[in-house]
Amino acid sequence: MKHALLFLAIPLFAQTDRLPDAAPQKLEEGQLPPMLQSVSIDEHLGRNVDLDLKFIDESGAKVPLSSFFHKGKPVLLDLIYYSCPNLCNLILNGQAQVMREIPWNPGDQYEVVTISIDPKENFELANKKKTNYIQDLGRPAGGWHFLCDTDGDAKRLSEEIGYHYRYDQQQQQFAHPAAIFILTPEGRISRYLYGARFRALDVRFALAEASEGRTTMTVEKILLFCYHYDPKEGKYVMFASNFMRIGGLLTILAIGYFLWRMIRFERRRSARFKEGMA
Repeated sequence: MKHALLFLAIPLFAQTDRLPDAAPQKLEEGQLPPMLQSVSIDEHLGRNVDLDLKFIDESGAKVPLSSFFHKGKPVLLDLIYYSCPNLCNLILNGQAQVMREIPWNPGDQYEVVTISIDPKENFELANKKKTNYIQDLGRPAGGWHFLCDTDGDAKRLSEEIGYHYRYDQQQQQFAHPAAIFILTPEGRISRYLYGARFRALDVRFALAEASEGRTTMTVEKILLFCYHYDPKEGKYVMFASNFMRIGGLLTILAIGYFLWRMIRFERRRSARFKEGMA
């Protein structure tokens, strides 16, 4: 399913405020500027990414993507670049904020993998970025990893996910969509969450869906019976029919409990009456 992200594209792309030298190009109605025409997201839900892709971690070591995928732990993935002057910081800030709001710590219940799409960025920059965000997060985050590209594997990963970006030579920056991705412990794409600010409910439910049986997320899995992801809304919404089914079931149980109490009371009263007649 293709998301052109027209509602996000123009205000959220990582461009500077410098005005172009030439006069603005006149566009037809509904036409995107040329630099944004190849910038989009194609959803590939259920697709497995290549966990053998290699990246450079914060210490400078070359590691496979599989290093961050563990049994029972879903993965929150974002593709940004560390020297981005605007949008990437907004995404990371929004991500950090929602990580503070959910009741789990990265590394315990889930993993977070941040990867630079800029092949020129090195592990020292990744380590600096990680230090700043871990300090700002204010909670244990041993499972938040900041990686750099090697041998073009960041581009390969982005194409597998359907995350299309391009480099703007004039601005000397990347134009890219705003989104984060939730993957299962086996590396299968489970959910796309769009924008630069995220609802805690959406992230919790997306991680619960991807966790595939992790017991610490049992409550969320129960609540998911009443919620479903609406791709048009881009968030989890109440699933009215299931909610009504639960309400009906609770009503039946309440009536059944009331009748059981009444029958029990009548039996006890009859037993006392018979004892008094004896």
